[in-house]
Amino acid sequence: MKINIIGAGMGGLSAALALHDAGHDVTVYEGTEKIQPLGVGINLLPHASVILQSLGVVDELLEAGVATRELSYYNKYGQHIWTEPRGKFGGFSTPQISLGRGDLQMTLLKHARARLGEDKILAGHRLKSFRNEGDEAVAVLQRPNGETVEARSEILICADGIHSAAREQMYPDQGLPRYSGRVLWRGVTWAKPYLTGASMIMAGHQSEKFVCYPISQVREDGKQLINWIAELNVPELLDREDWNREGRLDDFYPVFKQWGFDWLDVAGLIEDAEGVYEFPLVDRDPVDTWTDGHVTLLGDAAHPMYPIGSNGATQAIIDALCITRSISEGGSVSDILACYEGERLPATAAIVRANRQNGPEQCMQLAHERAPEGFDRLEDVFAEGELQDIADRYKQLTGLKKSA
Repeated sequence: MKINIIGAGMGGLSAALALHDAGHDVTVYEGTEKIQPLGVGINLLPHASVILQSLGVVDELLEAGVATRELSYYNKYGQHIWTEPRGKFGGFSTPQISLGRGDLQMTLLKHARARLGEDKILAGHRLKSFRNEGDEAVAVLQRPNGETVEARSEILICADGIHSAAREQMYPDQGLPRYSGRVLWRGVTWAKPYLTGASMIMAGHQSEKFVCYPISQVREDGKQLINWIAELNVPELLDREDWNREGRLDDFYPVFKQWGFDWLDVAGLIEDAEGVYEFPLVDRDPVDTWTDGHVTLLGDAAHPMYPIGSNGATQAIIDALCITRSISEGGSVSDILACYEGERLPATAAIVRANRQNGPEQCMQLAHERAPEGFDRLEDVFAEGELQDIADRYKQLTGLKKSA
């Protein structure tokens, strides 16, 4: 089939590689004039890395990043709540990979250009609108000089992010993304490894949280690149339209400067960061359908969610596999897209809703509510088996199975 994809992010490029490997004629259109390695850290769960392994890119991603060994939760005093092994260390067939978002995107882009051809990855083509015309989807694209061009295909996959023009056309009254009342400040810092050197940690609670994990191998000077996120309640946000702006230390550092654990210098990570970026924590309400004729949504365009449980990029990559499988199974376009949507829309809607309730991070919130000044014995805070149940329920919801 002739398939056009809007967006050269993780979801769009994964779909392009999977569909090309399945024998389809694929072209990717990206709105930015130059595709560059932007962003900070990202996590890929095993049910995403198994897909990327089938696309032949996992070894390169591991060279760029870290195979996460375990995820541990703590309260704001550094008291341990829960740890679970991750990826291959947790019995999965493929690793959980922590790496720079730019490293992931550039690796996928390199492979897409090599396999599809340079002329099949077109930057500087921003989707303005679409229409269905007979047996085709027509994408109306705008170039930097203002010129508009049209691209026709049997299926148009729109992976154009949380501000998707395709979704806006389908749902013109959707308004701004839904703000949670919380803001994330993110940065990366070269620092000495902590714990195992491949540890992902979360500390605090919903209104005051710190997350960090390494995204590179250790350099000769004994340091590795640590990705960190500081999160606070900010009920009134003055400029919600600026979703990725440079952050100010004064807005969050005073809260975290007193944080210092025996095994992690939180204040030092923030102070030594190469830069700080501010992200309002937003998502959108699940919708009834992603599909309009020969056009469908994928990734953040379809199901923007809070970055809880490392599911943003992972779910987009799963979308890519699902739509490839649906197309390869054949049938009419309406049947293909109904199959894809029927499998993925309910599953991702459930994750969106679960992440609003903190997903697996519930254990930190419960620890804070039950023991706000800390605890002497964890057994006084949680019933036997309660922490395991929280972790297992979220894994089941998100499709993270060891058979992956």
